[in-house]
Amino acid sequence: MTRPEGPTTGRLAPESTKMFAEAGQGAAVAKALLAANAERVAALAERLRANPPRVVVTCARGSSDHAATFARYLIETKAGVLTSSVGLSVSSVYDASPNLEGALCLAVSQSGKSPDLLAAVTAAKAAGAYAVALVNVEDSPLAQLADAVIPLHAGPELSVAATKSYIAALVAVTQLIAAWTQDAELTAALADLPSALEKAWTLDWSAAGKRLETATNLYVLGRGVGFGVALEAALKFKETCGLHAEAFSAAEVLHGPMALVKDGFPALVFAQNDESRQSVEDMAQGLRTRGADVFLAAPGKADGGKSGDDLLPSLKTHPVLEPILMVQSFYRMANALSVARGYDPDSPPHLNKVTETV
Repeated sequence: MTRPEGPTTGRLAPESTKMFAEAGQGAAVAKALLAANAERVAALAERLRANPPRVVVTCARGSSDHAATFARYLIETKAGVLTSSVGLSVSSVYDASPNLEGALCLAVSQSGKSPDLLAAVTAAKAAGAYAVALVNVEDSPLAQLADAVIPLHAGPELSVAATKSYIAALVAVTQLIAAWTQDAELTAALADLPSALEKAWTLDWSAAGKRLETATNLYVLGRGVGFGVALEAALKFKETCGLHAEAFSAAEVLHGPMALVKDGFPALVFAQNDESRQSVEDMAQGLRTRGADVFLAAPGKADGGKSGDDLLPSLKTHPVLEPILMVQSFYRMANALSVARGYDPDSPPHLNKVTETV
C-alpha cells in the first residue's frame, strides 16, 4: 500500500477502523481474561513458588516483545529473579542454546506460530527450561509446545496493528506475577482494572495528535514498567502513522540521543507513580528547556491534564497498572493520528498480521 495523497478526511473516519474497534475492547478482554485464567494462574503460581526458577528468559517479537519487557521489570522488581530476552536467532539461525536448566521460559505471542519463536521455545525446553506460553490462539503450535498455557482471551484481532492482544498480554503478565509473589495490593487493584480501562479509553489525547500530524521524528520515553509501553507506542507511530519514533529509557536520553533535540522536537513521555517518577519528570523538563515539544502522561499530576495542553490526561491507580491504562488512551490517539496523516491503520504498508520470521 502506498500512502494516500493528503488526509483521509471524508474517506475514512477514525471510528470506522478495525484498530479503533479492537483497541476499544481492552476493558472487556481484561475482564474476561482475569476471570477465565484465575484458577490456571493460581496453579502455575503455586508451582513457581514451590520450584523457584533460577532465571527467567522471555521469547517474543514486536508488540509481544514489548509485553515481555514489561514482564522483565515486573519479575525483577517483584519476584527478584533475573530476567532476560533471548535472541531468537540463537536457536533458529545459529542452532545453539545456553544452559537453561531450572529456568522459566516465558513465550508471548498473538498467533503462536512464528517459526523462530517455536525454535527458541523448543531449544529452551531441550536445555532444561519450563515453558509457559501467553498466547491468544489457544490451539496454536506454541500452545501445544508449552508446558503451561495462559490464554490471552483477546478474540480475533483483524487489524495488523496489535492493540487488545497487547493489553491482554500486559494483564496476563501482571495477574501471573501478582499471584506468584502473593501481592495482595496488586491483586486487588487488578479487580478494578477493567472499569479503569473503560475510562482510559474515553480520555482525550487529541492535543498531542494534532501537533504530531506534521511531525517527522519523535522520541517516546518511559522507565521501569513504563518502558515497555514506550516501546509499544514508538512501534505504533511507525507502523500506523508512518512516523519515525524511537523509544528510550528516560535514563538513556543523555547518552547521545539528546544531541538531536532542537526547538519543536516532539517527545511523548510516560511517567507512572513509582520510584522512577521523579527522574522521568526531570528528564521531561530537561527536554523542554532544550526546546522540545513535550507531551507528558503522568497520572495524578496537577488536575489530570486540564492545566496545560502538554499534560495528557491519565488515571492514577496501582503504579504497575498505570502504563496499561496509558497505552489504552494512546491507542485511540494513534488511530486518529494515522487517519489524519493519510494512512489506514488496519493495513500498514509492507506488513502482515502474522510475521513468520525464520
